[in-house]
Amino acid sequence: MKPVFKPVLLAGLMAVALTTLAQPGPGTGPGAGAGGPGASPEIRERIQARMNRHMDRRTASLKARLKLGAEQEGSWNTYVAAMKPPAVSPHPSRAEMDKLTTPERLDKMRELRKQREADMDKRDEATRTFYATLNAEQKKVFDANTGRPFGDRGNRTPRKD
Repeated sequence: MKPVFKPVLLAGLMAVALTTLAQPGPGTGPGAGAGGPGASPEIRERIQARMNRHMDRRTASLKARLKLGAEQEGSWNTYVAAMKPPAVSPHPSRAEMDKLTTPERLDKMRELRKQREADMDKRDEATRTFYATLNAEQKKVFDANTGRPFGDRGNRTPRKD
């Protein structure tokens, strides 16, 4: 008969090690990313600056592709101003939320959702107003360059589930 103690012990140790490694530790999970609510103000400012630079490059590129006329400049400027995200996210801190009761937290989250929705409505209206000033060719260019907020994703083919 072969001794089974060693393989069983190794299997048990591996199971414990894998279980320990799979457990989320502090600083992981939702909101713990580089720019999450728990990030330092310096990190959040750096991320915001990078996002602003990226948005400025994309805006300049779109403007060049659209070949706007002088009469469209005013509506373009209004559109770009409306599309800028707010400088500081209004999300409350975790400590602030922990002080609230569950119904109060739900009310706070509902309030934040309504604010985000109002901001989105403002951007929607600005987009529609600007779009109405474009000619047919410009509309094609605008449609081709604004429909994918997260990029082309490497031209992957869609999954067929």
